[in-house]
Amino acid sequence: MSYLLRLVMPDRPGILGAVATALGTAGIDIVSLDVLERGTGVAVDDVVVDLPPDRLPDSLITVAQSVPDVRVESLRPFAGPLDTHRELELLEALARAGGNPPDPEMAAKLLAAELPRVFHSGWAVVLDCGDGGWSVRSASEAAPSFDGVTLPWMPLTGARLLPSDEDWLPERWREMAIEMMAAPYGGDACAVVMGRSGGPAFRRSELLRLVHLIGIASTVTHLPPA
Repeated sequence: MSYLLRLVMPDRPGILGAVATALGTAGIDIVSLDVLERGTGVAVDDVVVDLPPDRLPDSLITVAQSVPDVRVESLRPFAGPLDTHRELELLEALARAGGNPPDPEMAAKLLAAELPRVFHSGWAVVLDCGDGGWSVRSASEAAPSFDGVTLPWMPLTGARLLPSDEDWLPERWREMAIEMMAAPYGGDACAVVMGRSGGPAFRRSELLRLVHLIGIASTVTHLPPA
């Protein structure tokens, strides 16, 4: 069984190696590592690990936090293929959708389907925004229904984090502790929304990464700037 650990630790030489040693000694294999943040003396990393069948998930927290000053921010099961080149593959697929003539519908479907894999999140939705309000253009399989949901931040004029404690969230979304972030995409203040249930909250570095990726996606699919 694979799990995704989000680790918060001091940004100093050797500490990640100490975590890797602790996990290895416990028979836990590190499959991949994504660096989310570095700065102000703190590092935040997402680590995918394989847990032996005879070990409980909580043991991952115990082992990781046995290294001084290391904190496990979240632990959740990790499913789906692991691909260290997932961003490049998405951009290559978007470039094909941006051929002559471009296929904006295919581009929206690709973003909704593939962005969750890029960001280790649960789902993604592409929203359209016009004179009559907004509508869902494309959504991944795990996305919650947006029908009847009021989105006071639409039309979206800039990227933003949408934490699970905001007042506008429906009660059912609050119960699921849905964390979200959104970035403009496709002009006319349309948006890409990404979410995960039960956390962890998206970080500013993830939001900036989404903005950068969406900007490239807009270019390769010949869409107007947001």
